[in-house]
Amino acid sequence: MLSPGLPIHRRGSVSSVKTVNSKVELAMNEQTSKAIVVLITAGSREEAVSLAEMLVNSRLAACVQILPEIESIYFWKGKLERQPETLLIAKTIEAKFDELRREVTALHSYETPEIVALPVTNASAPYLEWLTSIIESQPANNTA
Repeated sequence: MLSPGLPIHRRGSVSSVKTVNSKVELAMNEQTSKAIVVLITAGSREEAVSLAEMLVNSRLAACVQILPEIESIYFWKGKLERQPETLLIAKTIEAKFDELRREVTALHSYETPEIVALPVTNASAPYLEWLTSIIESQPANNTA
């Protein structure tokens, strides 16, 4: 009879499991290090929707969430500003950030748009696989 909590040893089973787990962890760490979340503010919901659709259709982001009106308080050209904005949260990978930034800047109504990338330090493996597969697939030919 086996003691509770002791592994059953079969030829190569414990080391094989450790090797498989190490490979899965390594792959997940590589995907996690590539994944980023990008925060973008827009002056209106319409602009936010337009930017979000462009990012997803061009595969610069796998998903973009649009948060309803937020209030931003900041200094601009020496004056304290208080403006309603719409926040976009884009999920993508580091390799796409420069292109994402260029495209958003080219289409954005702001002189200096907020485009801030944050690293994803931990996420589920299936989500990271999905994100990567969407970003690496061919861009959509149609618009929503």
